[in-house]
Amino acid sequence: MVIFNRDAYGWGITLGLVMPILSFFGYYYWKFRLFTLSDFLLMLQQNKQLVTALSIPCLLLNVVIFTLYINGKKDKTAKGIFLVSVIYAIGALLFKWFF
Repeated sequence: MVIFNRDAYGWGITLGLVMPILSFFGYYYWKFRLFTLSDFLLMLQQNKQLVTALSIPCLLLNVVIFTLYINGKKDKTAKGIFLVSVIYAIGALLFKWFF
């Protein structure tokens, strides 16, 4: 597959940003599809434990693709994915603690 042959920091950052978004909407559809998206976002703001529950599948998807790229010796892409994953995790913690 062409997706797994690219080795560039930008590609890793792109994948690291896109995969959690896909995971977010997948989690929303799987667990909260009875609510509107705005109601779900309001629940996230009011229930900080939900932020943790949502962060785990989003980061897990990044771990999976990170592992695929590390095993494929595509280190630049893996570093981009890792960078975004760390930033995402810090952002989730900040959101949980301060907002």
